[in-house]
Amino acid sequence: MVTQSNPPLSPRQTLPTMYDLPSENPEEPGLPDEFHLWQSILLALTFIPVNWNRDLVFTTCDMNLYYDVTHPNWYKRPDWFGVVGVPRLYEGRDTRLSYVVWQEGVSPFVVVELLSPGTEAEDFGRTVQKADNPPPKWQVYEQILRVPYYIIFSRYSNELQAFRLVASTYEPVPLTDGRLLVPQLGLSLGLWQGNYEGMERLWLRWFTIDGGLIPIPSEAAIAAEERATEAEERAAKLAARLRELGINPDEVE
Repeated sequence: MVTQSNPPLSPRQTLPTMYDLPSENPEEPGLPDEFHLWQSILLALTFIPVNWNRDLVFTTCDMNLYYDVTHPNWYKRPDWFGVVGVPRLYEGRDTRLSYVVWQEGVSPFVVVELLSPGTEAEDFGRTVQKADNPPPKWQVYEQILRVPYYIIFSRYSNELQAFRLVASTYEPVPLTDGRLLVPQLGLSLGLWQGNYEGMERLWLRWFTIDGGLIPIPSEAAIAAEERATEAEERAAKLAARLRELGINPDEVE
């Protein structure tokens, strides 16, 4: 068994990244498809907790999440997860190659799994740990990491299912107006019909607690352009009205 020094060395020195080792499941087909990528990026762009400094919010997708110091090569690879209370940059200066819970000292606050036919049983906790094998992801999220919110989204049925840790067990959370409310973050999570990266469909994204859109950069740019156009139109109408009154708008201070 690989052991850690005391104090532990940096995970950069002791642990492989996702590019160095095969999965703990040798039958895993490989990295996610394009939908997984864009959906995870949209979640990351809209995950802006209102009561946390952005420099203390970390989000990632398809990154090795190491959770057991006694089995340092065991990991899960959530489709997306968000953490609050850790620096966005590793050691305040660099991007991470993996997320090592016993080094970071903070477990994810929310995990999202994007349902696939091959992972459905494990996503919903219907698999049992085999002898000498790593525990399944539901057990890791619920009992080891104690992640407060666990989300499952199926792009096939467009169904969003949310679970909240109550005591030591995940319990289903009823949605409010189709959204999961997360008051600790001042956010809610729900489905949005729209065009993102050229794909028109239902997407999972973060909203304000009241259901307002949290704009991504491209949406913010479009909104700014629309406001500028509206301002120009109002100015043109005002100038035309002044001319009707015999006033030269260019001479009005």
